[in-house]
Amino acid sequence: MSFSDRFITFFRNYLPSPFSLAVLLSLLTLGLAWGLTDPLPTSDEPHLLQLVGHWSNGIWGLLEFAMQMMLMLILGHVLALSPPVGWFIDRVLVLCNSGPRAALVVTLVTLVFALFNWGLGLIVGAILARKVGEYAAQHRIAVNYGLIGAAGYSGLMVWHGGLSGSAPLKAAQANHQFVDLTNGLAIETSLTLGSTMNLVISLVLLVVLPLAMFLMARVSPSQVPVLPPRSTSSPNNPEDEPDSPAERLDFSRAFSLFFGLLLLFLFAYAFVIHPGKVDFSAINPNLINLLLFGLCLIAHRHFKAFLAAVGEAIQGSVGIMIQFPLYAGIMGIMSGSGLAALFSEQFVAISNETTFPIYTLISAGAVNFFVPSGGGQWGVQGGIVLDAAAQLAQSPEAVADLTPDEVQALVRGAQAKAIMALSYGDQLTNMMQPFWALPLLGITGLKARDILPFTLFLMVVGLVIYSVGLLVF
Repeated sequence: MSFSDRFITFFRNYLPSPFSLAVLLSLLTLGLAWGLTDPLPTSDEPHLLQLVGHWSNGIWGLLEFAMQMMLMLILGHVLALSPPVGWFIDRVLVLCNSGPRAALVVTLVTLVFALFNWGLGLIVGAILARKVGEYAAQHRIAVNYGLIGAAGYSGLMVWHGGLSGSAPLKAAQANHQFVDLTNGLAIETSLTLGSTMNLVISLVLLVVLPLAMFLMARVSPSQVPVLPPRSTSSPNNPEDEPDSPAERLDFSRAFSLFFGLLLLFLFAYAFVIHPGKVDFSAINPNLINLLLFGLCLIAHRHFKAFLAAVGEAIQGSVGIMIQFPLYAGIMGIMSGSGLAALFSEQFVAISNETTFPIYTLISAGAVNFFVPSGGGQWGVQGGIVLDAAAQLAQSPEAVADLTPDEVQALVRGAQAKAIMALSYGDQLTNMMQPFWALPLLGITGLKARDILPFTLFLMVVGLVIYSVGLLVF
């Protein structure tokens, strides 16, 4: 049995579903808090009941965030199903006239779309990988179809450093969950997503990963693929027609275009017009969803086609909807009981300013196995990371000759870098965590074992790039 087969067998036999894991993590957090923390002196309730109260208070704390992340996934998927994106994919296929070139093109296209929106990148990558397989079969081109599928999944290794990155976007909101750990301030995306470190790392990934997959395709065994059949239904070809004047609104191109342009104007007003310049600090989940909403309405022919695409895309958001309350409950226990502060102290004890981002990267990668959601991971791990970063940044040696404003700037910079280290670690082990690969596997007809050797290769390359980036900047 190959390594990839053993790895898949291990996951199948010993890793529960993400929802079961969320329940187990909730119970584990409750047990750790009960054993490692003390009851609050301000309450007469038994310790265990206090912890249950923290869980109850926190369980609804991520509802807004859950809806934001669901919309990002759904709207990104809807945009991927639109005719303009389909037209673009068809034009790209002519470049895929060999296995190595197909690997390079699919990886590059997937990465670019994923940096804009993770749901868009995931579905565009899956559709493009499928169409490359069909194109190769039709033109008798030898490719490694598993490698092409992995290339279509590569966007999940860069998305958290892009415009839909959960942790950076949430930290940029004035009322984010851990605002008390950032002196009551938001951490603008100009310090995280727009930082020199993240921009350089993203550019390096856009160059190195496609080239790495190109070289891997040259040495991998290839053959003309034989693909399983797929459904030919399309959300852009609804069978029913308007049968009343009121229903004609659903089929009106002008009405859909008007409303889509109105949403894009509201986005431009908040992002450019009102501040009088391009203001990256204004980027937050709501603004990104406003942009995606407008683009979806413009890209689809009318509301009926848009809603049909939403119906197809919404199935992929169920995990987010049902798991986020549990992640919020974990967050409530950790913050209310003092467990997060305890973990932060341990983190600080084994770290310094140089090693802390690397430890954050590694720990976030490990947590991603159990919390396969960037937003959920922010809720569980964000407070620990922010608190530890602030403590390390305010060491006596670092702040000895600084003014209060300079100390605050130093802390915010350290916290921003820690947020990106968490983001990199979360997305890195997506290449080993098969949860988000399910839509791609369904579209391409591949099995997890077909893509795993190549996603592990991508993970190793990405680990080197992220580690070097965190050490250099």
